[in-house]
Amino acid sequence: MKKYFKVILGKQHKHFKDCFDGNFIGVGFIPEIDFTNDLVEDWREFNKKFVPVFIKNNPEAHKVKAGLACSAIHQVAKRMNNEDFVLCPDGERNYKIAKINGGYFYNSEKPSIVHRRPVEWLSTTIKRDEMSESLRNSTGAIGTVSDISKHAEEIESFVKGTSPISITTSDKEIENPSMFALEMHLEDFLIKNWEQTPLAKNYDIYKDEDEEVSGKQFPTDTGPIDILAISKDKKEYLVIELKKGRASDSVVGQIQRYMGFIKDEYLEKDQKVKGAIIALENDLKVKRALSVTSDIDFYEYKINFNLIKSK
Repeated sequence: MKKYFKVILGKQHKHFKDCFDGNFIGVGFIPEIDFTNDLVEDWREFNKKFVPVFIKNNPEAHKVKAGLACSAIHQVAKRMNNEDFVLCPDGERNYKIAKINGGYFYNSEKPSIVHRRPVEWLSTTIKRDEMSESLRNSTGAIGTVSDISKHAEEIESFVKGTSPISITTSDKEIENPSMFALEMHLEDFLIKNWEQTPLAKNYDIYKDEDEEVSGKQFPTDTGPIDILAISKDKKEYLVIELKKGRASDSVVGQIQRYMGFIKDEYLEKDQKVKGAIIALENDLKVKRALSVTSDIDFYEYKINFNLIKSK
């Protein structure tokens, strides 16, 4: 099955031109190792072996940063298959599309991006302003590599020369597409107005010290977390999910999976993880499901819109 990825080619996309001119994409983490003989199928095994290497070489790095770096290497080197598509931002609010056409190779001549895949760049350019809100959110997450295969239909439409933007979604878990579209805007609103929310009293939106990844659309192995926050004392992660038109049972199960991912992969000693579901309306089904757990809170948000005639 064809997959679709977003890959950022260096901080502020500074390696985009070299990659475009050289017909390759890649990442530069752990540049001293050629992974040709270490590409196991399971990314967890890969991370288990190389997260300690990353931390040894970067003593200031925490487990989240190390895990994301190793996962990015594994995604580029192993998870991407020939014929998969990659979207790469060019630094000018555009995305170029490449098709993977060869296996992993190591090139240490330019240590910036040493773990590479050969690609064929397509003539298609996607303007960020032409994307749906959902695709903009997924591609706008700061993480170096992310799987955006859930947007396959829209990406294919750009490749074919059309660019439909609608409030529909092919996600089978979405019960209310209109609510889904509305709450995609809410995600950006929460990010931009975080300090005005009650959550800001105890939590900050997660961001690593080098700004290589942020808490918006934070990547996991079962999809991106809407917002990942961390307590001001760094002792607690908060997984935030907007209901976004999804079935109640689906959003509860999803946030539990995300919390499990953070617990299993990234929690360090003396850290814990909690969850928060945010919805427009009082949802009895969600409340019933959460009544038997003590680590997920439920929030309702209110929309206040006034239209005042100018005198």
